[in-house]
Amino acid sequence: MNTPDPGRRPPRVVVIGAGIVGCSLADELTARGWTDVTVLEQGPLPAPGGSTSHAPGLVFRTSPSRTLTAFARYTVEKFSSLTSAGVPCFQPVGGLELATTPERLADLHRRAGYAASWGVRGEIVDAARCKELWPLLDASVVLGGFHTPEDGLADALHASRAQLDRAVARGARALDRHTVTGIERADGRVTGVITDRGAFPADHVVSAAGFWGPVVGRMAGVDVPLQPLAHQYARTGPLPELRDATAEASKPILRFQDRDLYFREHGDRLGIGSYAHRPLPVDPFAVLGHDEARARGMDMPSSYPFTPEDWAPSWEDCRRLMPALREAGIESGFNGVFSFTPDGMPVLGESRLLRGFWLAEAVWVTHSAGVAKAVAEWMVNGRPSIDVHECDLTRFEEAQRSPAYVRERGAQQFVEVYDVVHPLQPMERPRPLRVSPFHARQQQLGAYFLEGGGWERPHWYEANAPLAADLQVPGRDAWSARHWSPIAAAEARATRERVALYDMTPLRRLEVTGPGALAFLDRMTSNNLRKKPGAVTYTLLLDESGGIRSDLTVARLAPDRFQVGANSPADLDHLLRHAPDGVHVRDITSGTCCVGVWGPLARDLVQPLTPDDFSHEAFGYFRAKQTYVGHVPVTALRLSYVGELGWELYTTADLGLRLWDTLWEAGRGLGVIAAGRSAFDSLRLEKGYRAWGRDMTDEDNPYEAGVGFAVRMDKADFVGRPALERAGEPERRLTPLLLDDPASVVLGSEPVYVDGAPAGYVTSAAYGCTLGRCVAYAWLPAGLPDGTGVHVEYFGEKVPATVAEEPLFDPKMTRIRR
Repeated sequence: MNTPDPGRRPPRVVVIGAGIVGCSLADELTARGWTDVTVLEQGPLPAPGGSTSHAPGLVFRTSPSRTLTAFARYTVEKFSSLTSAGVPCFQPVGGLELATTPERLADLHRRAGYAASWGVRGEIVDAARCKELWPLLDASVVLGGFHTPEDGLADALHASRAQLDRAVARGARALDRHTVTGIERADGRVTGVITDRGAFPADHVVSAAGFWGPVVGRMAGVDVPLQPLAHQYARTGPLPELRDATAEASKPILRFQDRDLYFREHGDRLGIGSYAHRPLPVDPFAVLGHDEARARGMDMPSSYPFTPEDWAPSWEDCRRLMPALREAGIESGFNGVFSFTPDGMPVLGESRLLRGFWLAEAVWVTHSAGVAKAVAEWMVNGRPSIDVHECDLTRFEEAQRSPAYVRERGAQQFVEVYDVVHPLQPMERPRPLRVSPFHARQQQLGAYFLEGGGWERPHWYEANAPLAADLQVPGRDAWSARHWSPIAAAEARATRERVALYDMTPLRRLEVTGPGALAFLDRMTSNNLRKKPGAVTYTLLLDESGGIRSDLTVARLAPDRFQVGANSPADLDHLLRHAPDGVHVRDITSGTCCVGVWGPLARDLVQPLTPDDFSHEAFGYFRAKQTYVGHVPVTALRLSYVGELGWELYTTADLGLRLWDTLWEAGRGLGVIAAGRSAFDSLRLEKGYRAWGRDMTDEDNPYEAGVGFAVRMDKADFVGRPALERAGEPERRLTPLLLDDPASVVLGSEPVYVDGAPAGYVTSAAYGCTLGRCVAYAWLPAGLPDGTGVHVEYFGEKVPATVAEEPLFDPKMTRIRR
């Protein structure tokens, strides 16, 4: 909690950048009582020359990301209430996304599902309705569209001015023509900002500098992983068809994503943006200042000269879509600079390396007010009111922070802005980046690799194709068949019937040591960790509101040494922030590896290789031992994320290949196979095991998420306990569903309808290879009894499903505890 004591002065905040994000943040902070806010801007106000100054202002709220959609919804809500100099800051003209190919039309149905899941009103419309909404269209090339009536146009400059004026009225100040030249710090905290016109003391500094973010970040010693790229925007000359226009815009903002184009009206002209051209990267350290840019004939630092050769193909596509443009010309154009990150998401949060230094970067106008609200809540209250883990500045691995990686992935994000991207689709480069010690063996077995966190992760192995020959696995539609194979069902069956090796190396491993390690971890987590060495505990990292920051598996290997199975870099960051003197937390993932050995024959495989007794009586469930497998020293944890007997076997990376080969050779007579993530997901969903970040986040408390068993209210105080004591009965629950038709599948994020109305959304889903039906988990109203019929909308089709009782498989845990 960063709120100051009532008797002390309010915190001093300096916001760097008076674009839409900085102005929105100043407004949100001052509205929450933090009124000692200074906004510094290197350019002139009200149009300082960054991305905000040329932003076309199209706000389409629907996104595959629930968080981005929530940001955009708040932006529309807020801007709709603002005016500046008598000008409305938002025009709700609606949005229309076109399909000219069957693939795109299917994707628009998918987007309509996202909209229903996230609470955005929209509908799929036919070509005739598209023509009615946009008379300039050639309806013969249009197959249909997705219409969102409440989307529209944000006037970024007026919205910036309106919010900054409100902030100033509450006590903030805005200073233009102040170029930041340094960040002052002492004892690991920010203390002020140096500019060419003086220094400004600060308790908190927020970089909202847009594509200058890496420049400010370098001054603070903080990486800002974003790549600026230029994007083409042009205006036509006057169009006869728009000669009677009486407003700046009256038709919906328009996307022609099949050709990477968008359109909006400017009175009797059209504005057209294109992502169809080659990536045009910009070095943020070489961008000119405002006055120097003007002296060189540029309108502003973020507006680069138009490149007609990049525009020509897009102009032909525009003319084919709108015959009225065949006689028109381009009156003006520029290449405007925007920020892209390696995963296309904003970069938000406070740096642990420099406390009090915050990032609010890589944010577009669409999400600006929502981001500002979340960051303001984070600063004032200690946490945002919505889940922002997808945007957390800690989310990138060290291997994903190199300038070359950020540049390459940022450019690819530009290329894919309007592409139909499958949720499992990996980028092609740079790969492979991170590989486990077993990678060579996996290649020999024909592994199909996808990527996560920079790791190459096998999803199935072609070597197991013969095992799938006699399986009756339902066929799939083209979308759900991508990055999937019926081989995964064979691997799941082999795990249930024999034994399989799973590469668990990418799972994050932390080591926590020191005399105060037990007290520290017990205070930070929800379950009881005060157990003897050799115990393993599933527990939760909660925030002060009782929300689930992460779930952990904690093995006590010695009185003062723990191995922690965690999720993201944010877990390491969080523990490091709170670790007291004498407690050491370090990430050991890269120097170690892990094989999951699971299946009814797992003991038959491992026992002959180890001198220790691996019987159930000697090595019980949720226990740990340090032993040997063959010649390899291992830490063995008796855990199972797939619902079968087995162990996680950890060793150092240099011995990993020997461990794999030892297990593989010993398992030949048992029919051992290597199995991948697709089988893993199927098996874990049959057991109802949650995946943090997909099934539960810090928006959810343990009782809602079905992990209340990991909370011990009878132990000493722990983070989040007071909030859980105040929590009432859950109004929503993470609910298991079984699709009624064995041939139906869903993938995740689809809306769920109860009594014909949207009531929630799917988090995770996979075909349950043992159950013979697709399993889906969904957030739904609490109290739905088992057997309740619901519908899941999949590409526009309402698929019947039934609320089921969990766990769906082996409810008495007999397969694991034997």
